[in-house]
Amino acid sequence: MGPALAAWLALSLLGGTGAEETCGDPPAARSHSIPAPQLSTEEQLSPHMPESLRCDACRAIAFQIEEQLSRAEGKVGRKALKESDYMEVLERSCSQDWESYGVQELDGQKRLAGPGLPRQEPVSVMVSGGPWPGRLSKMCHSYVGEQGEAQIYESHRRGAAALRELLCHGDKGPCGSGKAGPPAPPKALQNEL
Repeated sequence: MGPALAAWLALSLLGGTGAEETCGDPPAARSHSIPAPQLSTEEQLSPHMPESLRCDACRAIAFQIEEQLSRAEGKVGRKALKESDYMEVLERSCSQDWESYGVQELDGQKRLAGPGLPRQEPVSVMVSGGPWPGRLSKMCHSYVGEQGEAQIYESHRRGAAALRELLCHGDKGPCGSGKAGPPAPPKALQNEL
């Protein structure tokens, strides 16, 4: 008996395929169905990042900024970058394509997934592309505008944790302590005359 035939026979017996199958038919493959996340109208169409995903988005942005700045510093021997250089890196960080990010659903809760974010599920469906890259880019540019390039770079120089703290935590950050409760009711519209 040849080695290939012996291996096939052993695998057939271990897998429970043998006499049940007819000669020449491939064994029936087991299939698992994993549904894609069901996105709400806001999650599908809004130009803004949904509130429930802003903390994950902020962490992804902080990770990308940290990676880009560290890579640029590595090219100059880990020295501090000149202002023009870190401004260029921050612009490039925010303007990247963001295509490696998307949404997964885990235990009924939607989470952003991609580099720099904790792995959610080894086998799941991630919805990427669509509005997610634009939303991440818009949020990134917003953070740079609000915090300023110099403050972001200074935080980066203190470490990744300092950069995440600056962008994502605190009372105004999407991961901050002020975000633990239910969302605030919408403000009433006022007529401007």
